[in-house]
Amino acid sequence: MIQVSHLRKTFRVARRGAGFSQAVKALFHREYEEIHALDDLSFTIRDGEMVGYIGPNGAGKSSTIKVLSGILTPDSGQCLVNGRTPWKDRVAHVKEIGVVFGQRTQLWWDVPVADSFELLKEIYTVPEKTYRENLEELTQLLDLGDLLRTPARQLSLGQRMRCEIAASLLHSPKILFLDEPTIGLDAVSKLAVRDFILRLNRERGTTVLLTTHDMQDIEALASRVLLIGRGKILLDGTLEDIRRGGESIDETVAQLYRQYDI
Repeated sequence: MIQVSHLRKTFRVARRGAGFSQAVKALFHREYEEIHALDDLSFTIRDGEMVGYIGPNGAGKSSTIKVLSGILTPDSGQCLVNGRTPWKDRVAHVKEIGVVFGQRTQLWWDVPVADSFELLKEIYTVPEKTYRENLEELTQLLDLGDLLRTPARQLSLGQRMRCEIAASLLHSPKILFLDEPTIGLDAVSKLAVRDFILRLNRERGTTVLLTTHDMQDIEALASRVLLIGRGKILLDGTLEDIRRGGESIDETVAQLYRQYDI
């Protein structure tokens, strides 16, 4: 279970105007702006739920994922994931979670994907038998095949994302955090990834928190939706709860953004 209570996280960002004179001025007097990435954020996700986490750019989605995975430490508030505080019990915590960042990679760039998988096995101390069983299953379900012998830098975006998802699941995590996992994928790759995530949830009971701007991902995967804006939860419900009349989910979400002025 994921329990988030009154989380706050503020970043101090330097600002300056364009041009050489502004650059010189900034050497002696730098101006800062405080960005409230998370502002009294609270929600609960039960075991086995598939939750869509949506909001505009800069709303706080990725910051939330980073706090939940133990990468960021919040300024205040509490967070428990399977009874642990992520940023305090990181070693034990990361053994029970998988994280996929659509714009980041956990694969080593110049070596075959299989070598990256072997290294991740050692990092997570996955037993050999479990690793082989998981690798065989993931290779079949995600159609990895010859990709395992290919350096990550030679993979297409869709191929790399399938490998990224496999890498995050080699240690059989109970919770999977997906931060825009289908970004830039073609239609066929998106369908393959969605089908795999659904099967993972159905057969293993894996809890999934999905952030995305693709509302078709939300419709295909999520049983519940959290809408975040300016670091706060603005809406919590099912797709049916937030859909209005016969409007598409994209139109509904666009109206919600305007309604909450985000």
